[in-house]
Amino acid sequence: MATPPNEAVKLLAQRILDMGFDDIPARERHVIERVAKRLAVSRNVNVEFDTELTFGKRLADRVAAFGGSWTFLILFGAVIVLWIAGNSAILAAPAFDPYPFILLNLLLSLIAAVQAPVIMMSQNRLAAKDRLQAAHDYEVNLKAEIEIMALHEKLDEMRSKDLAELIRHVKG
Repeated sequence: MATPPNEAVKLLAQRILDMGFDDIPARERHVIERVAKRLAVSRNVNVEFDTELTFGKRLADRVAAFGGSWTFLILFGAVIVLWIAGNSAILAAPAFDPYPFILLNLLLSLIAAVQAPVIMMSQNRLAAKDRLQAAHDYEVNLKAEIEIMALHEKLDEMRSKDLAELIRHVKG
């Protein structure tokens, strides 16, 4: 059986009072303060997050974005085809990297060894950004829930007053 809205508000208020303001987690305390002051909780976390990026972090994001694009794959494939063609049949003189293309394998391994950690750094930052967005969503949802409960309380109070007035009017 669900708790009536009036009781839910009382339970929430009792829980907060029993905890004491200083015992409430910082995120919830921030939301309660914003509700009490009638201030918005929402903000643009993307701007917040982007202002904290260093040059290296922005560079890693760009490298990861380029490394995961069709442009990179097409250019990469073209370079490999040109390398193999240039070192196989096209050159009449001895090739600088003959078959089995050991230098090409070394370069490919180097690219993979550098690109993988850069992509991981970028993914870690995106995960941190997602966590920040989730925390912000929680704050906004909590404030909305508190405001909705307050509205329900006001509506219940208004309905009770109207009902009492109607009963008084019918009896009198």
